[in-house]
Amino acid sequence: MTSTDNSTGSAQQPADKPAKAAKDPWDLPDVSGLVVGVLGGTGDQGRGLAYRLARAGQKVIIGSRAAERAQSAAGELGLGVEGADNAECARRSDIVIVAVPWDGHAKTLEALREELSGKLVVDCVNPLGFDKKGAYALKPEEGSAAEQAAALLPDSRVCAAFHHLSAVLLQDEAIEEIDTDVMVLGESRADTDIVQALAARIPGMRGVFAGRLRGAHQVESLVANLISVNRRYKAHAGLRVTDV
Repeated sequence: MTSTDNSTGSAQQPADKPAKAAKDPWDLPDVSGLVVGVLGGTGDQGRGLAYRLARAGQKVIIGSRAAERAQSAAGELGLGVEGADNAECARRSDIVIVAVPWDGHAKTLEALREELSGKLVVDCVNPLGFDKKGAYALKPEEGSAAEQAAALLPDSRVCAAFHHLSAVLLQDEAIEEIDTDVMVLGESRADTDIVQALAARIPGMRGVFAGRLRGAHQVESLVANLISVNRRYKAHAGLRVTDV
């Protein structure tokens, strides 16, 4: 009886204490001063993201296994983009986007565990296979590429985002806006807010919170369907979330 009375009393709020207002989900932080590193920034997807973010005014560093290759790609992009080897890129960046090929995903992250410690890491890798029927999703042992990243980087804060973007559109200088939403997943709402805000730096794009990392496999897998859409309709399809 006493225990029940105590627990009930502790749950009661003082009559004169106002209820806490719910946070506006679109009240996102200012990320304009953060340095963004892109591992795999010499590939199509990484290069496109680097270009769009730099064009929006973000400081961007491209990472590659070979510093010379990264520096060459950065010089071609201009916009103040710098190139460095992967380790230096990780060390100098506040946010690090992982855009490496799936077959090099684990090896790349294992080698950068120390440099990525304490960093916000955004994984946009899609584990896919291809055969004569087209693209199909692979399921890593950890559940998804993002969950593999979280397992390999225990001292980093891992989010998943930027999966459904067309590299062709990202790199097309004639296109002013990218008409798409970015699904953002992660364990910390503060971190997903940062990634949403980073996506919103690119004109036409929104970052939409889409749950915890355990849901990343569905998001990564959907890229196989988008590839089929694009092949059938000769398009560069993205996603829009309605009623949000």
